[in-house]
Formats: sequence, C-alpha cells, structure tokens
Amino acid sequence: MGLESLLIALLIGAVAGWLAGQIVSGFGYGILGNIVIGIVGAFIASAILPRVGLGFGGGILAAIVHATIGAVILLFVIKLVKRA
Repeated sequence: MGLESLLIALLIGAVAGWLAGQIVSGFGYGILGNIVIGIVGAFIASAILPRVGLGFGGGILAAIVHATIGAVILLFVIKLVKRA
C-alpha cells in the first residue's frame, strides 16, 4: 500500500468514524478514535453489506458511506454490550 492509499484510508476512516459518532452518540471520539472506528466499521460493512445485497459502487463518497454504515453498526453493538 502506497503512502497516498494509506492517507486516503485514514481520511475515510476519520470521516466515517466522526459521522458514526454523530449519528449514534451525538459527539465524535477524537481523531484517533474516529479513524479506528471508521476503519473497523469498513471491515464490518464489507462483511455484512454484500450478504444483504447492498452495494454503493466505487469512489471516495461510496467508501465513506460504506464505512459509516459499518461504524454505526459497531457503535450500536458496543452500546448494547455496555448496557448488558
């Protein structure tokens, strides 16, 4: 992975993590937390969304939407586990 690809992945992770934090909790988790949440969310979404038949095409905007959906799922599951 080249430097440019790494920077784009970090940017997408940061934006997706921040958006998911806004949707689920109403606040972000700091730049590092947002990046981690966004990247893990992208992995979750890549495992779940194709199985239910959802695809968003290519491009950076589609990657942000994809990662945000996965990050929202991740934060929702974390909230459920914390309550139990």
